[in-house]
Amino acid sequence: MTFIGPPAAVMEKLGRKTPAKAAMAGAGLKLIPGSEGVLQGVDQARKAANATGFPVLLKAESGGGGRGMRVVRKAGDVKDAYDSAQAESLACFADDRLYLEKLIEGGRHIEIQLLADKYGHVVHLGERDCSVQRKHQKLIEESPALVLSDAEREQTLAAAVRATRAIGYVGAGTMEFLLDDDGVLRFMEMNARLQVEHPVTEMRTGIDLVEAQIRIAAGEPLWFSQDDVDLRGHAIECRINAEDPSNGFSPSPGVIEQWQVAAAGTNGVRVDTHVESGYEVPPHYDSLICKVIAWGENRDAACDRLGEALQGIRCDGICTTIPMHLAVLGSKEFRENRYDTRAVPGWEG
Repeated sequence: MTFIGPPAAVMEKLGRKTPAKAAMAGAGLKLIPGSEGVLQGVDQARKAANATGFPVLLKAESGGGGRGMRVVRKAGDVKDAYDSAQAESLACFADDRLYLEKLIEGGRHIEIQLLADKYGHVVHLGERDCSVQRKHQKLIEESPALVLSDAEREQTLAAAVRATRAIGYVGAGTMEFLLDDDGVLRFMEMNARLQVEHPVTEMRTGIDLVEAQIRIAAGEPLWFSQDDVDLRGHAIECRINAEDPSNGFSPSPGVIEQWQVAAAGTNGVRVDTHVESGYEVPPHYDSLICKVIAWGENRDAACDRLGEALQGIRCDGICTTIPMHLAVLGSKEFRENRYDTRAVPGWEG
């Protein structure tokens, strides 16, 4: 039996944030300033915060999805934030270790899709901008990231390929970065898996990432080179959740009495979902019920196509985040690419 993913030693390194950051720094990527490794208690957290400069972010060493993460804006709040983050980290990941980073406010969340085979061949499949977020959860993803200059894009894509090769990575993976106020992309983490937003890359490249994972795991070398990767047009995805955005994004479980998607599979629109009429959304799990992805020759065309597809969805019986997505797509801030991770553009609900 063959595991579809990177070697165990690589998984172990990437599953712990501080070893992953050290490996990426050694490969030439720029890091977010912060603690030197895992914190050994509240006192060390205070010293690291003072040295880094407030505000800072306490983060779970084994974390993800915003769990075990706390913002600290002044020295007097370090202990409470540390205790709270540690408790959540232990509950979620059975690991209460924390580390500290400088809080980059107003940044943009950029990630790079990578593929690597067992023979040292690594390619990137472009970058995605995932800056439309709420409570560290991505809502909209798109590619390319128009906030990047051509020089910064090419430099970071090349560095990501070098770093992926240097750590012996195999399979599909995603490097995540924050673009700071100085226009510098700083490495956050590498996810050793496919992510929810991988269809955005598939729409631009025509490469099936799930197929690629399986073929690589089966021992095949990559069947294309970097020069063969054709990044076409613009693609954008929104995550439809079973939540009520007008009521603080409260969960909305229940039976979907009627489900229709008019644009699925037509005119540059892709819909990935497991739901159908009569499906019951349970209250116990992730609220994601559908992903809608649209492609266009340019960003405006892709956004227009996505908006039309969202308007053609009928979902009776539960609330969804479709109204919020339509508000974002229609907002001046989003259309003019003037937003960051702090707020959902065009949505005040």
